Amino acid sequence: MTAPGAGAVLGVEVAEGLRGVIREPAALFFSVVVPVLFFTMFTALFGSMPSPNGLPVAASMLATFGAFGVVSVMQLNPGISVASDRESGWLRMKKVSAAPVWITIAGKVLAALPYALAVLAALTAVALAVVGPVIGVGPWLRLVVVLLLGSLPFACLGLAVGFLASANATTAILNAILFPMVIASGLWIPLEAMPAWVGGIAPFLPTYHLAQLALAQLTGAPAAAHVLVLLAATVVTGGLAGWAYRNLRV
Repeated sequence: MTAPGAGAVLGVEVAEGLRGVIREPAALFFSVVVPVLFFTMFTALFGSMPSPNGLPVAASMLATFGAFGVVSVMQLNPGISVASDRESGWLRMKKVSAAPVWITIAGKVLAALPYALAVLAALTAVALAVVGPVIGVGPWLRLVVVLLLGSLPFACLGLAVGFLASANATTAILNAILFPMVIASGLWIPLEAMPAWVGGIAPFLPTYHLAQLALAQLTGAPAAAHVLVLLAATVVTGGLAGWAYRNLRV
């Protein structure tokens, strides 16, 4: 397939993926609405207070809840989408067609990015409405770029589960993975306010490193270690997604 042909097919896949997210109200609710609702509640209560890193709590929460929102979108939506395609037989048709498989997979991931960006925009709008401007445009743009790029390992994990489980089971499994990671990484409640053993678990979770990488864009803290962990997580989850696809039964 020539490059223009591949680009056209990728455009079709992305458009189909965008529509597919809308057709999955459960995924849309948990991945888009829930993070915004939680952020609104906590920002109204604590947003104007100072946090230990010197930033307003609302600014720190843009990073941590932003990580939660982006991970929710990028983990749930591609996974549920491929699981639905597999159940309907559409994925089998694609697998035996001339279109490269990587285009289908890339389309699922790219289609989720606008929804991840929408979550970040909604969180920012809430922070502005409740507390006012808490970070500048430059740090906000860095925060958005880091969160979107850092979501890749979670998208790969969602695809791995979606290649193996039904759509309903994929939703349950991915949520069962997501919410404990989010809580244990301090994305909702600061680790300082949680039992010490939770803080011991957090450094082993990719969600923690994504949130710390996002916070580093606002505080200037060192971020190289967090980048390396996320790269390693991408290799592992990407390998899982590849293995799941090779063992795919359609």
